[in-house]
Amino acid sequence: MTRPGPAATTPAGGSRAIVVDRPGVHRLVTGEVPEPGPGEVRVRVTAAGVCLSDREVYEGRRDAAYVRYPVTPGHEWSGTVDAVGAGVGAELVGRRTVAEGFRACGVCVRCRCGETSLCSAGYDETGFTRPGGFADHVVVPVRLLHLLPDDADLRAAALLEPAAVVAAAVRAGAPEPGTRVAVVGAGTLGLLAVQLLAAHSPGELTVIDPRAERARLAADFGATEVRGPEEAEKLHGHFDLVLETAGAPTTAASSCLLARRGGRVVLTGMFAAGAAGIDPVHLSLSQLTVRSVFGAPSSAWTFAVRAFTTGLLDPGPLITHTYPLERYAEAIARVSGGDPATGKVLLRP
Repeated sequence: MTRPGPAATTPAGGSRAIVVDRPGVHRLVTGEVPEPGPGEVRVRVTAAGVCLSDREVYEGRRDAAYVRYPVTPGHEWSGTVDAVGAGVGAELVGRRTVAEGFRACGVCVRCRCGETSLCSAGYDETGFTRPGGFADHVVVPVRLLHLLPDDADLRAAALLEPAAVVAAAVRAGAPEPGTRVAVVGAGTLGLLAVQLLAAHSPGELTVIDPRAERARLAADFGATEVRGPEEAEKLHGHFDLVLETAGAPTTAASSCLLARRGGRVVLTGMFAAGAAGIDPVHLSLSQLTVRSVFGAPSSAWTFAVRAFTTGLLDPGPLITHTYPLERYAEAIARVSGGDPATGKVLLRP
C-alpha cells in the first residue's frame, strides 16, 4: 500500500548542506528541509565518505562533463529514510539504507542489458550533478535504494559505494579458486578488493603498494603477500588476474606487465591526463583481456550490499578520520595531504 506525500514530520530548524559554488569556493548553508517528490524518499544522512573525486570537484579538476556547479558533493553516504513522496510505501520510513548514485534512465539499451552505469541517456549522478550526501538530508529516487538490516553499522555502510565499484571490478575479473591475483594499490578501493577477492579462495593474493601502513592492513584482510612497486617488477608475467585500484600515472601500464600471457587486467583507478599508456605490442602479443570500471551497475551494488550484510565485507577498519560538516575544508585537506596513515575520511552531519 502506498500513501501520498511525506510520511514523517518535517524536521525543525532547516537542513544544512555544503555547497561548492565553483572550484575552491564553498559554503555551509542552512535552508528548507527538502521534500521528496513522487517516487522519491528523503534520507537523513548518518555518514558520508570523502574521496579523491570529491577533492577533484572542490579543486576544479574533474572533467566538466562530470560535474555541475554549484553542487552539494557526496556520492558515498548512508542514512535512514525519514520521509517518502507520493507513490512510495510509508513502511520505508525508519529503514537504514544506501543508494546508487547513477540516475540511470532504465529504458535505454544499456540499462535494459543491466549495464546501468553505462546509461546512454547521459551522465547524471548524486553528488556531482545532483545534490549529494554532504548534507543533513538527501533526496533520491526510491528505485535506487538498497535497504540494510535494522542493526547495520551506518558508519561502515557509507563505504558501500566504493565497495560496489570494487564489486563490479571483481565480477569483471572473474576470479576462480586457486588463481594468482594481484591488487595494485592499498587505498580504500584496494583494501575493499582484497576482502572480496579473499572470499574467492585465490592461491595467491598479492598487494602492491609503497605504503607499509596500508600493507599491514591488507594482510589483515587476507592478502598472502605485500610488495612495494620495485619488488613487484620481479613478478612481471606472473598473475592470472590483476586488479588496478591506484589510478597513479604508471599503474595502468605496470598492471598489464604483471599479468601472465592470456591473463586479465581490470582498471578501477581514476587516471589523470598524461598517464602512461599501455604498450599495444605487449597487449597484443600477450593476448591480455583488459577491462575498465567507472561506477557500478545495480547488480554490483546488490553484490556489495549482500557481502556487507553477511559479514564477508567489513569496511569499518578503513575509516581513520571523521569530521562534522562545519570542518569540510579540513576533511578535503586531509584527503589531499598524502599522509600514508590517512585511510577513509568521513563527514558526519
